[in-house]
Amino acid sequence: MSSAKKPLQRLILSALLFLVILPGTLFAQSDPYEAVRNQAYTIATNIVENLGAFSIQYALMSGGEIIVSDTLANSQTVPPFPLDGQTFYGIGSTSKMFTTTAIMLLVDQGKIELDEAVTNYLPDFVMEDQRYKDITVRMLLNHSSGLLGSYLVNLATYHDNATFSRELFFKEMASRPLKADPGAFSVYCNDGFTLLELIVEQISNLSFSEFIRTYITKPLALHNTKTPQDMFDLSNLAKTYRLGKATPPERLNSIGTGGIYATAEDLCRFGDIFMASPSLPEARTFLSDQSKKALRNKEYLRGLWPKQEASIFGYGLGWDSVDLHPFKEYGIQALVKGGDTNLYHGSLIVLPDHNLTFAALTSGGSSVLNLLMGQELLLSTLLANGTIDAIPPPYVLEASKRSQAPQEQRSYAGLYANTTMVVRIVIENNGKLIVTCLTDEQTPPQEYYHTERGSFVDEAGKNHLTFVEDGQGKLYVHMVRIIEVPDLGPNVLTSYEFEKVTLPTPSVHAQEAWEARSGAWYYAVNEGPSSQSYHLMLSTRFLLSTNEELPGFVGTLRIIDEQTAFNEVQLPVLAGRDNALCRIVQKYGKEYLDIGGSLFISERDMEALDTRRYSILATPAGGYARWFITDSRHAGKTMQVVLPESGAFAVYDGQECIHYSTVDGNISVVLPQEGKVMFIGKAAGDLFTVILT
Repeated sequence: MSSAKKPLQRLILSALLFLVILPGTLFAQSDPYEAVRNQAYTIATNIVENLGAFSIQYALMSGGEIIVSDTLANSQTVPPFPLDGQTFYGIGSTSKMFTTTAIMLLVDQGKIELDEAVTNYLPDFVMEDQRYKDITVRMLLNHSSGLLGSYLVNLATYHDNATFSRELFFKEMASRPLKADPGAFSVYCNDGFTLLELIVEQISNLSFSEFIRTYITKPLALHNTKTPQDMFDLSNLAKTYRLGKATPPERLNSIGTGGIYATAEDLCRFGDIFMASPSLPEARTFLSDQSKKALRNKEYLRGLWPKQEASIFGYGLGWDSVDLHPFKEYGIQALVKGGDTNLYHGSLIVLPDHNLTFAALTSGGSSVLNLLMGQELLLSTLLANGTIDAIPPPYVLEASKRSQAPQEQRSYAGLYANTTMVVRIVIENNGKLIVTCLTDEQTPPQEYYHTERGSFVDEAGKNHLTFVEDGQGKLYVHMVRIIEVPDLGPNVLTSYEFEKVTLPTPSVHAQEAWEARSGAWYYAVNEGPSSQSYHLMLSTRFLLSTNEELPGFVGTLRIIDEQTAFNEVQLPVLAGRDNALCRIVQKYGKEYLDIGGSLFISERDMEALDTRRYSILATPAGGYARWFITDSRHAGKTMQVVLPESGAFAVYDGQECIHYSTVDGNISVVLPQEGKVMFIGKAAGDLFTVILT
């Protein structure tokens, strides 16, 4: 070898030695996403340590490759348990995108048309309101069907993986009115996706779980995506907690609405099917180009919708938003679907023209937190790969000087309502606007100030309120709210928050009938022994309340007659979701309150728990739960219960459920002085032995 070549050899050997000794340093310098991973870890830590989540799993996929992925648990309140990228989480309403995909696969096969009537595919679906015949498959997907909202009977359970009753669901639908003409506007609606689940089963001759397994999870190799009907190790589910205690596994029986489990990485791979040019081989021909284009359409613009510059909502087919801020400010389309159950929360974000997908799943917390996390990480990823030059500053509502309100604005004062409250709006001459809730005294008044731009703004400048007339006699409160979470990026919610209403004028007898029921709590009776409703005080009882300032109303509901009250507001986006229809019904010689198929009994019709040492009680006719009151005679006594097979009992102290045998086990319980005790079996006549010491 010539001497001229030796220096070159030494140079090459030195370079190779450098690579061997310092590989981490070189690769760290060439990794454009290290900062994104560090940012993800910081945000995730904040979510589990400071923002209410017990654990979080997240992943970010670029071009078919997972570039960010981790799972973290709260260091203080969660005892150690196995937790990794293979841990399953409930994905809540993100399940709706699996339902949407199932429908689009059937569309591609020529078995379904989006603009055909639902009744063409579900002949058993009938409603008293004849407008139901105009509901199309598309309207179910874009939330514009006009259906009232959500059928919740035995929706969320522990342990029990039985699906909802098709017969009971159709029976409940048959007795309901519609809230609006089909297609008039889009407002979030779970029942539409329950119908879509049934359509998939009807057309395919498979159970929904079988269809998902056969045509979606297996072809896409989503090995960690399951339904409650699938066989898998439940110990792989992320632990869930309530009141500081671990709960049994959560099951949602309406799978197409919110019952699927998955991992964050599986959701990212699932998201690849929505890409303009999918990266994963199995995703490239999964959906037709026509279906993918339809899934990106701004469906919310087909009907009434508030004018918006930015918002986290803008419905597509299945999607919560198809033009999420702030991505659209760059001309980048972002598709988003979130999901929240009682215990799990998730968010999926897809950037279809940039082959980027983000998913985050939590036990505890909120899907909004997961959305904000994904928003920040995707912006950082776009910056790192050179797609954008800078991350935009937070959305700011333009400031303006205060001014007096003109007479036209002051004329908008009056009563307004949505599905959760009725408010009075007062507008003073000096421009001050006060919103006072008349149906919940715990809600503090809100104050806004008129500005030279014609809008009303709160003191912090984070909420802008205007009034919008639709030209057909309707008046809406248009609200733009800045959503801010500490150490997470902000976003915006634009909505029609309230609709102006007038006082109804029911008959004297109707008013008196509801006033006689006012002030009483009504407690759930037709949930099963594994239902989560008995574990959640907000779900297990309902307060009927009339108000001297709101004659003709019971709570937020207009009194129709002695037995019926109904929330009739028509609002798009979210404020008009789940319109309640309350009916007083007689069953087995007792009066019950029926709200969308859920039955409740008045506390005034409850007996005191037997004070004898031994007593035996039976589940009443209908197999309903049996409720009892505890008082000073019971306070401090210990109760033991011999349960029938599959039976359960619960004890409440007036504020919370202090013991639920389905969760806490069949152990003795010390009774409170002013509380309730509930016993529920599987059928009428089930016997419970109660022992007091």
